[in-house]
Amino acid sequence: MTTPLLLAEHLSKRFDNGVLAVDDVSLTVHPAETVGVVGESGCGKSTTAKLILGLLKLDSGYVAFDGMNLATVTSATLQQARAKLQFVPQNPQTSLNPRMTVAEAIAFNLRVHGWAKKDIGPRVASLLDMVGVPAAYAQRYPHELSGGQLQRVAIARALSTDPNLIVCDEAVSALDKSVQAQVLNLLVDLQRELGMAYLFISHDLAVVEHLSDRVVVMYLGRVVEESDAVELWRDTAHPYTAALLSSVPGPQRQRVILSGDLPSPANPPSGCGFRTRCPVAVEACAEVRPPLVTIGTDGSHRAACIRADEGVAKTLSLSAVGAV
Repeated sequence: MTTPLLLAEHLSKRFDNGVLAVDDVSLTVHPAETVGVVGESGCGKSTTAKLILGLLKLDSGYVAFDGMNLATVTSATLQQARAKLQFVPQNPQTSLNPRMTVAEAIAFNLRVHGWAKKDIGPRVASLLDMVGVPAAYAQRYPHELSGGQLQRVAIARALSTDPNLIVCDEAVSALDKSVQAQVLNLLVDLQRELGMAYLFISHDLAVVEHLSDRVVVMYLGRVVEESDAVELWRDTAHPYTAALLSSVPGPQRQRVILSGDLPSPANPPSGCGFRTRCPVAVEACAEVRPPLVTIGTDGSHRAACIRADEGVAKTLSLSAVGAV
């Protein structure tokens, strides 16, 4: 395995209102790899992305990118790193300046990162062509574009500095299904052509399945399962992942129904945070906070469940004990 391009270790973030949004999260992304981070709204995945990007201050842990600890490098080195670590947000309507044309929005990112004025115009034209936006749209303003076109512009802006890693935070969730598929296929094609890595955050496991080499599943601020994508679909080890997978259309998938709502991160359950909704929880789940343990022999599949060794497929076929 190659040296990780991104190494995030033991990230934690508690907000002033007492919410522990991210609780000891670790993840890696290797060059040219796509890592999907999936979970319900409120699970901490977007906060994790903001901690990695430096948009929020860490309470503990560290982020290393391309071998550099981003918390300790000089401002000049951090600026260089940010050129190689770019971001595609959920809602381009709010991330693109309404007073800037499409060309100006992309050019601004290039100027920030030191591109010569004479090179910016040709670069903008090349980027728009790369993402499938007609050249005539360069002088249009954001309100004159559709949601899909805006997201293509946001992708072009992220690509402008030749990044090694792009963090996509719910980058297609606001789009219609047909447009969503087009943008996902564009991201796949761009990765194949340019070789960058993605950290792809989504609440939709079907979307993550389309893109990811590996998947990290989060619940209530913690990682509950991590695996190669193919292995995750074949041999799910955590009941929460099984519930997410069961909502994705497919043959021979048992529907796993979760009871109740996501607990408040300000007042999480004792023991396993998932136990109040888990269809196979037992009394010990209220007492034990399960760590991530290795499933199988190659070390790439881990799950945080005291019943993980039983296998979720077997466990969910039993009579559910019910939440405790």
